[in-house]
Amino acid sequence: MKKFAIMGVAGFIAPRHLKAIKETENDLLVAFDPNDSVGIVDSYFPQTHFFTEFERFDRHLEKLRLEKNNPIDYVSICTPNYLHDAHIRFALRNSADAICEKPLVLNPWNAEKLLTIEEHSENRIHTILQLRLHPSIIALKERIDKGAEDRIHDIDLTYITSRGNWYYASWKGALEKSGGICSNIGIHFFDMLIWIFGDVIKSTVHLMEHDRASGFLQLKGANIRWFLSINPETLPNHIKEVGQRTFRAITIDKEELEFSSGFTDLHTKSYQHILSGQGFGVEESLKSIELAHSLRHTQNSPIIGEFHPLAKLPLSIHPFSK
Repeated sequence: MKKFAIMGVAGFIAPRHLKAIKETENDLLVAFDPNDSVGIVDSYFPQTHFFTEFERFDRHLEKLRLEKNNPIDYVSICTPNYLHDAHIRFALRNSADAICEKPLVLNPWNAEKLLTIEEHSENRIHTILQLRLHPSIIALKERIDKGAEDRIHDIDLTYITSRGNWYYASWKGALEKSGGICSNIGIHFFDMLIWIFGDVIKSTVHLMEHDRASGFLQLKGANIRWFLSINPETLPNHIKEVGQRTFRAITIDKEELEFSSGFTDLHTKSYQHILSGQGFGVEESLKSIELAHSLRHTQNSPIIGEFHPLAKLPLSIHPFSK
């Protein structure tokens, strides 16, 4: 049984990590979050020590390591994106492996520095790239790998996950803290596409708004029209009519990839891979980090030529501008 600590336990993604730690039959000794709305912990590890102040959390981990000879093996990091690299360093300084939510970091140079730090540490940095473990995505990669090497596939990626006004009042709505739409909700799709279809050759940005982003991406083996949004008004009508607030679709050569299910246990699968020594490290994350960074620093191009059809939808003003 491995011993875990978790940072950001009050966050949106933390319950998936709590579930993964529990289902892999490990123990959560200590948790940290400045927000004290963490009753969810009772459903998994009611005996966990909890701290709202980082300094006390730090002191407790040091006490476990130096005084009680009971060091933490893994620190799970579910904190805001811009804090990930600092908290990864914290985990390594406490002689623990880091398991960090995506995006691992916001900037490529942060990732490169983490590689250097990891080289001088006895511990490792792992990230959650759960789409690589989805059965449908694995099957797609196997099919593409067996196909003609010189074939260029035509792909449409659409991912809409509705968020309310709270999003813009939180760190997620601050570009310098979240990295914007591409880093916050698109990074795992970009990672998956690069993993399957190869390196980035060229990218064009058509939209980079507070609530949506869209562009055209040329990979070694694919031309991709992509659209990401957190605005429910961009949902297709048939999705709105049934009251759903999320829509994800990928078409490859006009054939839809079915991956609407199979998401519930992907974090547990990720933990299983990490615990068995097969986790994804910094280098696996680097290409998608580079792409997301490039997209948010690229000037928008006119919406002509190859573009995602939803890029033409009417734009919305920022809710705080009303």
